Amino acid sequence: MNPFDNAMSQLEKAAKIINLDKNILSFLSYPERTITANLMIKMDKGDLRTFSAYRVQYNSACGPYKGGIRFHPQVNLEEVKALAFWMTIKTALVNIPMGGGKGGVVVDTKSLSEKEVERIARSWIRAFRDVIGPKKDIPAPDIYTNPKIMSYMVDEYSKLVNRPSLGVVTGKPLEKGGSKGRGSATAQGGFYVLEEVLKERKLNHKPSIAIQGFGNAGSIIAKLLYAAGYKVVALADSKGAFYDKKGINIEKVLEYKEENKTLKGFAMAKEIEQEELLKLNIDILIPAALENQINKDNVESIKAKIILELANGPTTFEAEKILNKKEVIIIPDVLANSGGVIVSYFEWLQNLKDKYWTEEGVNSKLREKIIKAWQETSRVAKKHNTNLRTAAFIVALERIKEKVNNKS
Repeated sequence: MNPFDNAMSQLEKAAKIINLDKNILSFLSYPERTITANLMIKMDKGDLRTFSAYRVQYNSACGPYKGGIRFHPQVNLEEVKALAFWMTIKTALVNIPMGGGKGGVVVDTKSLSEKEVERIARSWIRAFRDVIGPKKDIPAPDIYTNPKIMSYMVDEYSKLVNRPSLGVVTGKPLEKGGSKGRGSATAQGGFYVLEEVLKERKLNHKPSIAIQGFGNAGSIIAKLLYAAGYKVVALADSKGAFYDKKGINIEKVLEYKEENKTLKGFAMAKEIEQEELLKLNIDILIPAALENQINKDNVESIKAKIILELANGPTTFEAEKILNKKEVIIIPDVLANSGGVIVSYFEWLQNLKDKYWTEEGVNSKLREKIIKAWQETSRVAKKHNTNLRTAAFIVALERIKEKVNNKS
């Protein structure tokens, strides 16, 4: 399913329940601005290559645009629009004064040198410099971008405007104005919400968990769960998937991944097909990879009782309808992975005020904000007798509606 169509189906469902004003619904059905560019890059061997690049500024009712930049060969405009829309919902849900945006470059960074990646990062900033800025649009890392790439971007922007401008991007290294706790924020926030859900459900055992995706968010939540005594029985990255019903030693996995850059070849668990991981008889499934992983082709085989969406848009609209009938609890992406944008907001505040917080302080503020968002979502779900995603959208839409009405 086209991810933007998926996003619009989610919007329409929530809007119908609260009878959202048709003008506001129309306002939220299209991005405020879509900017495209072609980045011409000189490669290490001297040849020139062109890479398609995007920035979608979806909605600024609640504040300046906020959202990551992904470097991935499958990036396309419909995907970026969907991600920018979901960020609009996410920032409103967690009640931070920011809107939604997203960016991307169509590129396979694994085939490039570090210098070539740096040139793309700097070129992206030059292409979009007029539409970004600390009070306009604040990008951040996403898939295959990281603090080092953000450091190239903040350096390039600061050169272009001829002054230090740390607040132009978030997710930076600490020495470049980054926030403590930012690297683990997406997973940490997801962990906090999952713990609250499990408390409410009063499970009498430590659940079995499978994690699809072992990048930043997937690997960190695996580490957090393992340290807390949970049983992670299956893992997958882009190269391989592994299962052990007795539980996998995550410390050993992290050591192996650090040394080999992949899970492929990990010998301390049984290798399985990647699609098989989604179908395991487990308590909790954590998709932490790409969009549309749970879809009409595999949803009937999903046996998990709880799905924690650390990825953006991992469940299609059609699949979710089936999972709702099966009474599967889906902790939606706009809540589950919102820790990243919450701490990005904290980083931005620290940059603007030039005052920096301890990691304990960051995590305490993150926990407070994301649990409040969970409590509001849970309350609205019960009030309207609806699922958690629709409830989260309702909370966000009510806030956006209030901002729009106040401005009009």
